[in-house]
Amino acid sequence: MKRKTALITGGAGFIGSHLCDRLINEGLRVICLDNLITGSVANIESLAKARNFRFIEHNVSKYISIKEKLDFVLHFASPASPEDYLKFPIQTLKVGSLGTHNSLGLAKDKKAVFILASTSEVYGDPLVHPQPESYWGNVNPIGVRGCYDESKRFAEAITMAYHRVHRMDTRIIRIFNTYGPRMRINDGRVIPNFMYQVLKGRPLTVYGRGRQTRSFCYISDLVEGIFGLMKARVNVPVNLGNPNEFSIMELARFVIRLTGTNSKIIFKPLPQDDPRQRQPDIRLARRMLGWSPKVQLKEGLELTVDWFRNHS
Repeated sequence: MKRKTALITGGAGFIGSHLCDRLINEGLRVICLDNLITGSVANIESLAKARNFRFIEHNVSKYISIKEKLDFVLHFASPASPEDYLKFPIQTLKVGSLGTHNSLGLAKDKKAVFILASTSEVYGDPLVHPQPESYWGNVNPIGVRGCYDESKRFAEAITMAYHRVHRMDTRIIRIFNTYGPRMRINDGRVIPNFMYQVLKGRPLTVYGRGRQTRSFCYISDLVEGIFGLMKARVNVPVNLGNPNEFSIMELARFVIRLTGTNSKIIFKPLPQDDPRQRQPDIRLARRMLGWSPKVQLKEGLELTVDWFRNHS
């Protein structure tokens, strides 16, 4: 059987690099595109000598030129943490709009399956709980988080337009909070923040009173779900995340117990438009992909803190 080729935009990022690893291990040829605005070559250095791996430094908001045949185009390029997209709001909007348009055009030209990495942020600060794919969301389009939320909502809209007009085989993944090795210590998301603070003996920063909730999915579970969606012709958005819900205060206390430290907890004002609840309804993924997460929070955090100890 001829070896299939996948192009991954944002392939040197946290999720993208793990996806590169998985697809190489599955026998695919992988082309990784990344402009390294938030990604890192360190994430893919283990693949540098792999015969079936190629890295191209490129901004996907500009035209993408690839000569070889492609079977999959996986669009994972985008700043994904509040700290990043508040620092790079215009780049975030461009990669969600121009970058998605360019990636779709490439997939159309190559007759490749197109897979969009969307986000639970399309639901905004949800009024429905847990969040099913049928929920349209509650998003502030002009708020500080709007650059990310709306870029992903636009990306979903143009993906479905290409699916309907050009009859392309497109898939949309709504990714919920994911964590694990290769997250940046200065990522700005809650788990890297807590890891950095607890390993440095600093107080853990909790915003508001810590009553807001998140559902944390370990990276290997997410990648398994993405790979499952590559094999299943499901053209509607699919939630991928761990439905076990924790308050931020519960997470902070859990990290302190897990690491055996004496870190205190300090409180700061809640950021604008910070979602109060986040929990995926994954019934569609269970039914269509036969997928559900396997890694419990304790195991995932132990693996993550070990990685941060060795890389910070």
